[in-house]
This record gives sequence, C-alpha cells and structure tokens, in this order.
Amino acid sequence: MASVSSLGSGSGLDLQGLLTKLMAAEQAPLTLLNKREAKFQASISALGSLKGGLASLQNAAAALTPDSTKTATAKFSTYQASIADSTIATVAASSSAVAGSYSLEVTALATAQRQALGTTYGATDPVIDFGDNATRTLTLTKGSGASASSVDITLDSTKNTLADLRNAINKAAAGVSAVIVTGADNKQNLLLTATDTGTANAITLSGDASFVNPAGGSAIAASSAFNTTQAATDASAKINGIPVSASGNTLTTAVDGLTINLQKTNIGSPTTITLTRDYSTLKGALNTLVKNYNDLNSTMASLGGYDAAAKSAGALNGDSTLRGAQSQVRSVLQKVPASLSGAPYQYLSDIGISVDKTGVMSLDNAKLQKAIDTNFGAVAELAGAYGSSFKTVTDNLLSSSGSVSTKIDGINRSVALIDKQRDALNVRLTAIEKQYRAQFTALDSAISSMQSTSTYLTQQLAGIANITNYNSNK
Repeated sequence: MASVSSLGSGSGLDLQGLLTKLMAAEQAPLTLLNKREAKFQASISALGSLKGGLASLQNAAAALTPDSTKTATAKFSTYQASIADSTIATVAASSSAVAGSYSLEVTALATAQRQALGTTYGATDPVIDFGDNATRTLTLTKGSGASASSVDITLDSTKNTLADLRNAINKAAAGVSAVIVTGADNKQNLLLTATDTGTANAITLSGDASFVNPAGGSAIAASSAFNTTQAATDASAKINGIPVSASGNTLTTAVDGLTINLQKTNIGSPTTITLTRDYSTLKGALNTLVKNYNDLNSTMASLGGYDAAAKSAGALNGDSTLRGAQSQVRSVLQKVPASLSGAPYQYLSDIGISVDKTGVMSLDNAKLQKAIDTNFGAVAELAGAYGSSFKTVTDNLLSSSGSVSTKIDGINRSVALIDKQRDALNVRLTAIEKQYRAQFTALDSAISSMQSTSTYLTQQLAGIANITNYNSNK
C-alpha cells in the first residue's frame, strides 16, 4: 500500500479542509460555552461596578455616622481658633472648645534651670574626691516635696575626669543634660541644663560625692559645687484677667478645648483669641454623600437601562439584584429615621438636600447654612441619622451574605463549572479529531493504492494492445 506523507497527498482530495469543517461543527458546543462565560464575566464586571458605587456611598455614610461614644453634635462640633497677634502665641482648638473670644496677656515664659561648676579643671585632672573609696554616689533630684524624683549615679574612681562625669550624668537620663565648655586657658567647666522648663523640673545635687578643690582646700560638697546661671521659672499669663501658669510654655488646661503655645511676653498689651465653630467638616461630609449617591444612581441607571435607539441593554438590565439594591438605597430617602422622631429637622429637604424625578440628588448650600445658623445641633443629628441609615443599607448589601456578594459568588461558581465542562469537551474533541484523522488517513491510503493499481493495469493493457497490433501487421 502506498504511504501518505500528509492528509490528502495520496488521493489528491482536500481531506484536511474536510477535517477542519467537521471539527468546526464538532466545536459548536465549545463556542456556546465560551459565549456563556463571556456573558457571565460581563455580569461579574457590572456587579463589580455596582459594588464599587455602593462602597463609595458606604464610606460617605460612615463619615456622617457618629461613634457609639458620642452624639452627632459632638462629632461635628469642630472649632477654628485664631489670635490677633501670632507673635505672642499660637492657638489650636479641639471639639470640646466653646465659641467665644478671650484676652491673653503673657507675663512670663517658662525657662529651664542652668547650672555651672564653681571651679574649673584640666582635661585630665581628677574631679571627684574618692578618698579611699572605689566609688562615690552623686544624687540628682528633680523637683521638690512629694512629687520629687531622684536618680543615684554611681561614680567609678577609675573614670575621674570631667568628661567621665559628663558621660555618667547624660547616661543616667535624670532630667538634666551635661556639656563641657573649654575656656581660653584650656580649663574645663561643666554646665548642667534641666531637660524641661519650670520649677517642678529644677535639679538639685547631693550624695557622698564631693569635688576636688583645685586650690588645695577641702573638697567641695556636691550640693554647693554648682552655681545657678539661670533659675527655673514657670510660664504665667492672664486669660480674661485670670492668672494661669504652667511649667512649660504650652497651656492646655487654661481654657476648655484650647491649646495655647506661648511665644513671648506682652505685659500690658493683651491680644485677643477668637474661637468660632467650623462647619467645613459637616458640609464636606454632606457634599460627599450627595456626590457618591449621584455617582451610584448614574451607575445603576447605566447598568440596568435600555437604549431603544441603539437597541442595546445594560449589562444588568432586568437583574433582580440590581433592582433590589436600587430599591433599598432609595428607601432611605422615603423613611424618617426613628431617632429623628419629634426633631426640628426630620427630612433631608429640611437642610437643603433634594432629589429630582430622575433620581439626581442636589444640595442647596444657602438653605443648609440657614438651617445650621438656626439650629446646628438639629442639622448634625439629622445628618448623623441619615448617614447611619445609608450605612446600614450599604453594609447589608455588601456583606458576605448580602445580595450583591451572593450574586457574584453564584456567577463565579457557574464560571468554574463552565471551565470544567470546557476541559471535558476539549478532551472529547481531541479524541474525535484523532478518530477522523485516522479514518481519513486510511481513506487517503486506500484511494492512493487504487489509483496506483489503476495506473498499472492501464499500462499493462496498453502493452498487450501494442503486442497484438504488432503481430497483426506481420
């Protein structure tokens, strides 16, 4: 039997083309599966857009919803602090501030205590008189009375230069820093500076450590070895004529909710601090709600709509999940939250928020400002109540058991099933193609063999005819 090098080469027939057409027909179910998957993927993408719009509305609602520990009024009660002369002090307000104005007169700034050794030493001179002892104790005490705190520093006789003493003090972190100053005569002095300002942070020295007297006299007790070059002082000021003080230059308890950082004194020339309520946080949160609501409304309309002119439907046209989400979101606008029962403002329209017949929400800033000026607390409570309602709805829709997530999970399961069906079908198509190819190869070989036999017989018959003719002509 003649061999066939490629399908159809033996017979001359287009067997490869015939095989291609047969396999195209066999692949029709695979094409249908691919179309179904493409539709499912389009639905997943559309539901992802819906989920994104709901999440944005959820975030906007969360920004309006007060924590369980505070009221909506407290959440949005922010204040702006300003001062007439910012060279005197800087000011900042917290939510516990109260609107008003206050005069500020700074009579003294807080200072940190500074001390210097009464004697100087060479860089390698012994500083502490250890006598026959290997160690001595230097005690640093911060403050006085019941609130005083002390740190004991153990000094080593093998480390007895001024630099060694400086290092030991700084390592102890006892509320004071030590530096060495070297004079023109190469003699060194030790300067101590309290870490913090105020009289409560002043440092005193004691203990059994005493300083070597360079003049050769008796050792100098630690308690009298240093001279004060700058006394520790507290800051003092007058708020509306009432004296206040602090160990540092920041007043945090002088006025409720107000932090005052003192910069310089202004004795006899008070400056004015003004506290005004800041509405920007509330207004910004409401504007974000309006924007995100409209974005979601537009997304839902696009996903579920139908363009009659183009005869084109949205990816979720007729989808029950989309309709349910639309209904639940819009229901927030149709029901007054229970917490607003009997409140001065109960509807979003009371503070300037309205929705037109196409579902587009808008905010009348002039009406909002008027409502704020009339009753800020009522506006805050209304914003918080509707924020909570929107958040509850979006939380439910977006939860793992919510309708949107459930629908996406269901479609993903369908896609996974299609993947399995496609794999099985591909295995079957491979087997079918193999079978067709074997049959066509056998056919090609058979036809090729018959054609070879036919050619041989034709040649033999022609030869016989030639012999007959030759014999007849003798």
